[in-house]
Amino acid sequence: MTADERENGGELRGRVALVTGAGTGPGRRFATVLARAGAAVVLGARRLDLLRQVESEIRAFGGAAMAVALDLCDPASIVTAVEAAERRFGTVDILVNNAATSEKAWAVDVPLAVIDRVIDTNFRGPFLLCTEVARRLMARKMPGRIVNISSVGICMYLPSPPLALYSATKAAVKRMTETLAIEWAPHHINVNAILPGLFRSEQADAHIAAVGEERIRNALRRKRFGEPAFLDSTLLYLVSPASHAVTGASIIVDDGQANR
Repeated sequence: MTADERENGGELRGRVALVTGAGTGPGRRFATVLARAGAAVVLGARRLDLLRQVESEIRAFGGAAMAVALDLCDPASIVTAVEAAERRFGTVDILVNNAATSEKAWAVDVPLAVIDRVIDTNFRGPFLLCTEVARRLMARKMPGRIVNISSVGICMYLPSPPLALYSATKAAVKRMTETLAIEWAPHHINVNAILPGLFRSEQADAHIAAVGEERIRNALRRKRFGEPAFLDSTLLYLVSPASHAVTGASIIVDDGQANR
C-alpha cells in the first residue's frame, strides 16, 4: 500500500471506478482522489491526450488507471468504454458522472445542434451510462455506487452567463438520481448526486476571465472560488462503506455561494 493509500485508509482497494470528464478540472481531481484511496480508475473523455497525462500522474504515485475514449453523445462509445474497463480491471462498481457542457447563450438563440449536444452530454449520456453500469452489476449480483454531478444552479438562476438549458439538464440529473435510487435500491446500487457551486474548471475559468476575476470573487460570500479539492470528502463519503444507507440524496457543496 502506498503512503497516499494509508492516508486515505485504502478503503477503495479492489473497487473499479469510471470517471467521465476526467481530463480536466473536478473530473481530474475525482479520478486522482479515488486512485489514492485504492480504486482502479478508468478515465473517460473525448480528449485522450489529457487523459494520458492523468493516467501518468496516477501511475506515478502507484495507482492503477487507464484512459479510454468516451463520447457521451455516442451510445456505442459508452458501451465500448464500459467493456474496456471490465477487460482491464473487472466490473465497474463506482461511477462518477462528471462530464458536462453548456450553451452560454440566451434560450431563444441556442441552435438546435447545440441543444442536442447539451442534452446528450449532460443527461442522455449519463442516463445511458448509469443503466449500462447498473445492468452489469445486477447481472453479477454486485452492489455499486453511482455519483452524478449536478449543479447548485438548479437551486438558483442568475443568467450571467445565460445557462437555461444547462440548468434544466442539471435539474434532470438530480431527478434521475432520485428515481434510479428507488429502482435500484433492491439491488444495493446507491445513486446520489453532488451539487457544486462555482468551482474552478476549464469552463468556469473561461467565464471568470470574461467577467473579471476580482468582480466575481467580490460577489462571493467567502471571497474565494471553489476548488475541486473542496469536493474530495463528499465524493469519498458517497462511494465508501460509511454511506451504505444513503441513496437518492443530493448534497450541495457551494461554499455558501447560493441563496436558497
